[in-house]
Amino acid sequence: MRRPSPLPVPEKGPDPVEPPVEQPETAAEHGDVSVDHPAVVEPDTATAPIGLPGWMSGDGPAGDAAGPATGSASGSAAGSRSEPDAVRLVDVWAASRARRKALRAEVRRFTVRARRRRAVWIGVAASLVVLVLGSVGAAYSPLFAVENIRVVGGEQLDVAAVEAALSDQIGTPLPLIDASAVKAALVAFPLIETYTLEARPPHDLVLRVVERTPIGVVESAAGFTLVDAAGVALSTTAVAPANQPVLTVRGGAKSDAFAAAGRVMRSLPDSIRLQVTAVAATSPDDVVLTLGGTNTQVVWGNAERSVMKALVLETTMVQRPPADVSVYDVSSPTAVVVR
Repeated sequence: MRRPSPLPVPEKGPDPVEPPVEQPETAAEHGDVSVDHPAVVEPDTATAPIGLPGWMSGDGPAGDAAGPATGSASGSAAGSRSEPDAVRLVDVWAASRARRKALRAEVRRFTVRARRRRAVWIGVAASLVVLVLGSVGAAYSPLFAVENIRVVGGEQLDVAAVEAALSDQIGTPLPLIDASAVKAALVAFPLIETYTLEARPPHDLVLRVVERTPIGVVESAAGFTLVDAAGVALSTTAVAPANQPVLTVRGGAKSDAFAAAGRVMRSLPDSIRLQVTAVAATSPDDVVLTLGGTNTQVVWGNAERSVMKALVLETTMVQRPPADVSVYDVSSPTAVVVR
């Protein structure tokens, strides 16, 4: 007895208006089969008819022996079902790219404040850098070059001569003023004891000087040399300058006696100093002053407590004017002797 051939799978078409009519089908049409088997055709069924035994639906061992036609049909159906489910590389790459894009968006959303703060700090730092660079560039440019030189603090100093000596600094940017060149130019002016340079933008250079205080003149073969308390020669003239006492000091300007005489002269108030016409010292402990027209002697002794001695002498001279006194002995300021 031959096995009946498998039922054909109907193609899927439009839904019928009326329900399908069941038509009985005899097995005699397919061969010498003694048992009739009704078949129901359902248009919407894409697989084997429902209710068929396993050996007729192609499942199991019997279905495997159905022949080449049956195997090819089921293979094509399986291929058609697996083709839409295949994963392509392009789809994987697109999904990964979308995931990375979404992750970056989330990171940006959660770090927006930090990025804003960082942007603000970067902006402030960039502004400061630009400001500093601009200021430095402008300071070293001709916009801040020296055009005027002023000397402040000079009384006996020839101000015009000092300004002329510093004229080579005109046109130099203020930060580039050559301090060594200024010092070399001021060496020619011994009256200057100390000085400071002040740059006043945009174009002024101010020289503040402290002059040396002369204490008297030293007579020599060259004339009368004006000196300060350190023994620095300030000027030399053929005639003794007015209001400057003559110094007679053993050992010269480099001796200890000269240093003591200088300290004494610098401690005197102007009211007494202008009356001194001569200073003598043979040692640091016997400084003697001579007061003007009356030729009154002031025995000073050493230079210790010179300020106190000066105050005591000033008070005593008020009580006992020099015209009536030949000697003021203030070597011991607590016990002044007047003769």
